[in-house]
Amino acid sequence: MPGENLSRDEARERAALLSVDGYEVSLDLRSAVGEDDGAGPRTFRSVTTLRFRCNEPGASSFADLIAPSVTAVSLNGRDLDPGEVFDGSRITLEDLAADNELVVDAQCAYSRTGEGLHRFVDPEDGEVYLYTQYEPADSRRVFANFEQPDLKAPFRFEVRAPEGWTVWSNGVGELADGVWRFAETKPISTYITCVVAGPYHYVTDSYSRTYPDGTTLEIPLGALCRKGLAPHFDSDDVFLVTKQGLDFFHDHFDYPYPFGKYDQAFVPEYNLGAMENPGLVTFREEFIFRGRVTQASYEGRANVILHEMAHMWFGDLVTMEWWDDLWLKESFADFMGAFSLVGATRFAGGWITFANRRKAWAYRADQLPSTHPVTADIRDLQDAKLNFDGITYAKGASVLKQLVAYVGQDAFLEGARRYFKRHAYGNTRLGDLLSVLEETSGRDMSAWARSWLQTAGVNSLTPQVLLGPDGRVEELAVVQEAAESHPELRPHRVAVGLYRVTDGGTLERYARTETDVDGARTVVADLAGAEAPDLVLVNDDDLTYCKIRFDTTSLATLREHLGSVTDPLARALCWSALWNMTRDALLPARDFVDLVLRFAGRESEIGVLQMLHAWAESALTHYTAPGRREAAGRLLAEGARRELYAAGAGSEHQLAWARFFARVAAADTDFELLRDLLTGAVAVEGLDLDQELRWVFLEPLAAHGVVDEKVLAEELARDDTASGKRHQVRCLAARPSEAVKAQAWAQVVESDALSNAMVEATISGFEQGSQRDLLAPYAAKYFAAIERVWAERSIQIGMHVVSGLFPSLQQSQETLDATDAWLDSHREAAPALRRLVLEARDDLARALRGQACDATAGSTGP
Repeated sequence: MPGENLSRDEARERAALLSVDGYEVSLDLRSAVGEDDGAGPRTFRSVTTLRFRCNEPGASSFADLIAPSVTAVSLNGRDLDPGEVFDGSRITLEDLAADNELVVDAQCAYSRTGEGLHRFVDPEDGEVYLYTQYEPADSRRVFANFEQPDLKAPFRFEVRAPEGWTVWSNGVGELADGVWRFAETKPISTYITCVVAGPYHYVTDSYSRTYPDGTTLEIPLGALCRKGLAPHFDSDDVFLVTKQGLDFFHDHFDYPYPFGKYDQAFVPEYNLGAMENPGLVTFREEFIFRGRVTQASYEGRANVILHEMAHMWFGDLVTMEWWDDLWLKESFADFMGAFSLVGATRFAGGWITFANRRKAWAYRADQLPSTHPVTADIRDLQDAKLNFDGITYAKGASVLKQLVAYVGQDAFLEGARRYFKRHAYGNTRLGDLLSVLEETSGRDMSAWARSWLQTAGVNSLTPQVLLGPDGRVEELAVVQEAAESHPELRPHRVAVGLYRVTDGGTLERYARTETDVDGARTVVADLAGAEAPDLVLVNDDDLTYCKIRFDTTSLATLREHLGSVTDPLARALCWSALWNMTRDALLPARDFVDLVLRFAGRESEIGVLQMLHAWAESALTHYTAPGRREAAGRLLAEGARRELYAAGAGSEHQLAWARFFARVAAADTDFELLRDLLTGAVAVEGLDLDQELRWVFLEPLAAHGVVDEKVLAEELARDDTASGKRHQVRCLAARPSEAVKAQAWAQVVESDALSNAMVEATISGFEQGSQRDLLAPYAAKYFAAIERVWAERSIQIGMHVVSGLFPSLQQSQETLDATDAWLDSHREAAPALRRLVLEARDDLARALRGQACDATAGSTGP
């Protein structure tokens, strides 16, 4: 649509011209219930009154609105012709006065893609639920505005809703005369305004904090979800983490929570993990667990709750000027999520999960051709949408962890406190943060920022150990390397740990020092004279962001003693390093699978174990040589079955191994066990087959043709819920049939009838590692379709299709050549579309390199 993709230059020009005094937004959502009339998109009335100033009277600008139709537009009491001033995404505003009032009366469309105002009909009871999701620029689908983060303003919302509904927004609301009216907000950006409406289940609590001067801060707390999920909603735990987080951030930020109430809504068909709307945070409802999950899931939810809470200060109170500095909110929230998780909650091992899971996301993203500096070059809104990635979140958070090691925790937190007070309700750039950190640390931050924030790529650190005649360390050095494409060598504050195998067979640290690594080679003088190590860990305690490599002795030690590393963080770092070596074709996939088979059963940290399962499955699917894949899969399934029976009855490790066994099941005996567990013919002591686990077992049975549509329909009858329907759709698309694949393809690519959640479920079922031959014809169809899909569908659905349906299982030079041919012949395609294809191409090329490494390796391992 013309003008829909707002550019950075346009935003800067508009921000230099205009300032906003306030919004009044009136929404009539009574049309959300009832049958569709079939005459077009279902719409609701949106009336916006926007008051703003122009510092060049007589100038022209535009407001943003994406809507099927506009009924009326008035500027300063002057009626404008909607047909002339509205082009589908922008409203032209000419001859502006010094003070202006714009009134726009529009018919806006409910969404089925999770963008704008999403409408969901619960199949269980027919109830309708609404919520908004705007980041980075979808509030213009709900009301007319200036859709950019640096034009902040106070907002007043009023909403008419069906009788019996409750409505929530950023401010406190009251119902009078059939209208919900909400208190005016503080000045905030458009993308963090929010409305949630429907017959939600709502639970309340409160937070109180008394200060030394006797004053008290009271924050009303609320949590809501669909009625159908209410029996599973453990709101007490949500409130517990919320209160712990509020205490932590008040202690460390010295700036009271500024947005009044604190509601948290768990909503259906949500595209993100969560969104930091002040006063009304929205989460994907999958954080309400319908079945038994491990502590890793509770830890993950707590981390997200705290991540979003950190945004109340980093992002909502102080907001980046443009999406170039998205990291100013997301990197900080990601770091603070882990920092507060460890400092305030029961999840004391949060940094282990961060090292093992979050940084894996960053390492992958930072080696893609689309990698970018933490401070990115965001030309427009499509760029912004794709930059909610592993660089902006996890690498940025890792860099901040390194910054804390560099300037010290006290200086870092004092810098944050000054930053909030100095820029409250304003917008900032990189330099604004660096200036306060220079004040508090006494360090020149410019060189650090150039190295860590303004260059891309990940360095690798490798130990070099020279032993003297006495068998002790004569010299230990750290060698730093960078990729040719991103040759920057960075300063690293690292801990170097020396480990040895004890008489009891454990691998324990006996020496450690912190040092600054800078340049290509750094001698660690403090470790000279130490006893000869069996293992050198060059980023012990995970202070910096790098790929760890091992010297020959250390790698040999890990091959025999990885499961004996006593410190769980050090063990997680070793696993992460070995996985990076596998992805980089430095360690054959068979060796990694062998390490998982031999040592994963001894892993105490459940989050690490579940990550090992995911990596082992990925190693099998992408990096194992085709000629060895069947044998490796069989060994993984056998190992998973063995560990399932060996795990403690009823333990979370048992549950994790049961799920992993289902994912790698490949032989008839595996399917027989899964089927017998489902029917109750066989039982594993302590393993409770709740509804979620039943669906986990059914998917591989469907994918291998062991169960048919009738069985899946019967299972849906047992679980006739929104969650059950998504599971059924995924299982139906997983079946090994040409007709099934053709139908799934048509539903996703040729039609826009499915909601975002059903598109995601269908794509997930469509792609099955055991069905490479069946999926082969879709490679050519993919390249023929994606440009049209990108042009016709919303960016969220476009991303699902382009990334999810790339022929990643057609692992051959022919597929690589076809990808290159598409890229070569579509140089003028949308940059965001090209980026997604380039990333998929890179993953495919990496898989082929890994398979070549595995094919030429020795005979050890599977």
